[in-house]
Amino acid sequence: MPEKLERIETDASGGCQCGAVRYHVSAMLDTSHICHCRMCQKAAGNFFAALVGIPRDAIVWTRGEPASFNSSDQVARGFCRDCGTPLYYDYLASKHLNLTTGSFDEPARFTPKYQFGVEARMPWFDTLPSLHQEGTTEEVMADYVGAIAASNHQHPDHDTENWPE
Repeated sequence: MPEKLERIETDASGGCQCGAVRYHVSAMLDTSHICHCRMCQKAAGNFFAALVGIPRDAIVWTRGEPASFNSSDQVARGFCRDCGTPLYYDYLASKHLNLTTGSFDEPARFTPKYQFGVEARMPWFDTLPSLHQEGTTEEVMADYVGAIAASNHQHPDHDTENWPE
């Protein structure tokens, strides 16, 4: 990670899966990364956590407030108390917090630049690009995708005045 963290002015929003918690950020740090440590694996329920640093003065919670869990005496992890979506990693002594990249409305904007916690990285992680690709959800689950779409409770990837609509 660079010695000096560069503040980048931006305009981005995101939130949890159910829409109970939404946020807007006006700046980010050039720290988009993934962390493979065991604590992040458990917090994300995945093989790694994808995170990007946000200066504390650059985030506004626009709907609801995240719940938090102290995964250690130094770290709090924020999540939606309604749907469980992981929202942030907060090293309490830091001047910024790290939002989960997947909770942004446009997560592809935040390409990871670093990997941390590599001691717990899955030994097969580097083979992922070579896995057979089954196709799109619409192709693979054609018999189910209509029913899923018709009963979708997931908040859309944009701000809404009211939710649920």
